[in-house]
Parts: sequence; structure tokens; C-alpha cells
Amino acid sequence: MGLMSANATVSRATSNPIKVMVVDDSVVIRGLIGRWVSEDPALVLAGSHRNGRLAVEDVAKSRPDIVVLDIEMPDMDGLTALPLLLKGYPSTRVIMASTLTRRNAEISMRALSLGATDYVPKPESNSQITTSKDFRTELINKIKALGGMRDVAALHFRASRPTTPRATATHSSARAPQSRTAFTTDDTSRPRGATNVAPVAATQVKAISAAGGGITLRKLSSARPRALLIGSSTGGPQALEKLLQEIGPQMRSTPILITQHMPATFTAILADHLARASGMPAAEAQHGEIVQNGHIYVAPGGKHMELVKQAGQAAIKLTDDAPVNFCKPAVDPFFESAANVYGAAALGVILTGMGHDGTDGAQYIVDAGGSIIAQDEATSVVWGMPGAAANAGVCSAVLPLNQIGSKVMRIFRGERA
Repeated sequence: MGLMSANATVSRATSNPIKVMVVDDSVVIRGLIGRWVSEDPALVLAGSHRNGRLAVEDVAKSRPDIVVLDIEMPDMDGLTALPLLLKGYPSTRVIMASTLTRRNAEISMRALSLGATDYVPKPESNSQITTSKDFRTELINKIKALGGMRDVAALHFRASRPTTPRATATHSSARAPQSRTAFTTDDTSRPRGATNVAPVAATQVKAISAAGGGITLRKLSSARPRALLIGSSTGGPQALEKLLQEIGPQMRSTPILITQHMPATFTAILADHLARASGMPAAEAQHGEIVQNGHIYVAPGGKHMELVKQAGQAAIKLTDDAPVNFCKPAVDPFFESAANVYGAAALGVILTGMGHDGTDGAQYIVDAGGSIIAQDEATSVVWGMPGAAANAGVCSAVLPLNQIGSKVMRIFRGERA
């Protein structure tokens, strides 16, 4: 899978470009995003409208793959237009675009529950949008991922991975990923480098073939889990609500810790939504707090959430370290630290999301004797994160979203098959 394959994939993408509609009352923003779309050979501008009503009238004719939809617009706002756009052309996927106010974050979360696929935070002023490379990169990448360019993302992932071979079923000791060193537990002042992860017996990593595909699955850990660790990104808020609504009543004797790729402001609102869905206390994690059973902890936007041992108990550590995999919070450091705290009693779940964040961290968990479950491709909004983990051979199960909850509950009850 080399440069020729990558070029062939890009060629297929550009011969059938993703059609994008931009809906925003600002002529500057419409023009700017329209130009970004037009400059990318994989995309084509299908429409540009100043309010929701004009977009609704045009959507069946333009048939866009992606609609970038502003929230606050005259005549018809984004939240009103959203269900009408989906009714007018059900195949379209909608990305909500709004500035990071509490009100707009609330509306964006509501839009996700009404059928929007994702959101992207806009800089607060037109001048900031014009100069923000991060906003452009995030928006275009999301358009491509949601428009179906999974092959391109997968090729990029494979090209960027370390070439060191992974541990196989015949290895009798664990392999630490080369891109990061293990997180130390009791002494938080120590630099990264030393690890408390114990070697894993060969019987713990014996591989079996996944039914109906080329994915290799590992046996579940022999230890009963003491924590549920979840990583997610694009499509994650919807998936998290569905999963926690199912398992919440049964998970009072364990903590649930979540890293969802989200900016500040959004994560507090996500925690509120998850509390209502699960019936469990849920909040943004606080630095230094002791992890308690029956509570949900959400990594706050703009901070990495890690776990450390404090007087023999698991505690939250929030850091302002640089982004990992372009994400902050990121799943890799979260999973890596959890492997050192919980060892074989860690159960990780990787839900829908762009990119490959979580795969290296998942390797730490399985090297410590724990287990990983990934969401399958058919039910993922984007099969980037779970697909990367599945193809890396670190998963014990790859399941549709509606089967993950029951699997998790059976594992916590002692099932090991």
C-alpha cells in the first residue's frame, strides 16, 4: 500500500467530488468557506445561501453530500432549517458551525440529537476566521471524512504509523508503542519513561479470527474490570448517549471515564446530557479528585485527562500538555495512564471518530492485560478511530453500537468468552 495506491484513491475521490452546501448569513464566511471548498480537488461547491429558508428550497435540487449550517441567521435559523434539510434530502449530512458561546454550544448539542452529524466551532470574528488555519483544516477534514473519504484517511494513518512490528500471539511479553513512553503512576513528578505495566502472558494475547473479516481479535482479559474507559470523536456525543442510556442503570459499582474530542464549553454540556441519559452523576473531571464508583467523568475541553494512583486510589490528573494526534483532550494519553493504574482490570471502548487517536493507548491497555472493544464500521459515523484499533489487532470485540452495551455489562458480570 504505497504512493501509487494513495494516488489511485485520491484520483477516485476527485473524479466523484464531495458536494458541499454552505449556509451562513455572513457573506464573508460564505465566500471564504466556498473558496476553500473550490480550491480542494476532492470537493465541489453545490450551493451557498444566506439563510436556512433558501437552503431548504434548494437542497433537493442541489443534493449536497454535506451542508455546513450556521445557527444564527435571519428569516430561518439553523436549528429550524435542520429537520427540513434532512427531510428535503435525507442523504445529506449536516455540520453545525457556530461560535463557542454557551448558548450556541447548547444549540449544537441539541442539533446533534435532531439529526446533525457533527459540529465545528467558528472563531468569534470574521478576521479570526480569515486567519485561522486550524478552523480551515478542521472543517475541510470533517467534510472529507463525513463525505465518505475513509480510504484517504486510512492511507494517511498507515503511512504515519511506526514501522516497528506489533507484538504477535506468540510473544510472551508486552510491547510498548514506540511513539509514546508509558505513564508513571504513583510519582507524578517523574518524567515519562518508566512503566509499571507488567508483561502479558501469551495466553492473554492469543489471537482468534474475527468472524466474516480479516480483523484479528484477542481473548478478553481474565480479570474482572474495575473501570470503563471510553474514547470517541466524530459522532461520539450521539453514540455516548445511546450507550450510557443502556448501561447506566447497571453500572453503579464502577466508574466510567470518557475522553470525547470536544472544545471547552461543549464538554460541560455533554456531561449534563450524559447524566440525564444514564441516570448517573456526570461532570467534567476535576484535577486531583478521587475516582468514585457510579460516577461519569468527562475530560474537559482543552485539557488532557489522565489517571494516577494517589494513596492507593485512582485519581484524575489534568494537564495542559501539547495536543496528541492533533487533539486535546486525546484518548492515547488517557488510555496509556489508565493501563498503569488499572492494569488487567481496564476495559476500554473506542467509539466512532476521525483519525487514529486511541490505538496506541489501546495497545498499552492490552499489554497490561486489559481489553478493548471497538464500534463496527456500519454503525460508526466515521470508522477512523475504531477502525484503526480494529486493524491494529488490539480489540477483543468489534461490534455494532447497539451490541456494545450488553457486551460491556456481560464482561462486568464476569463473562470471559
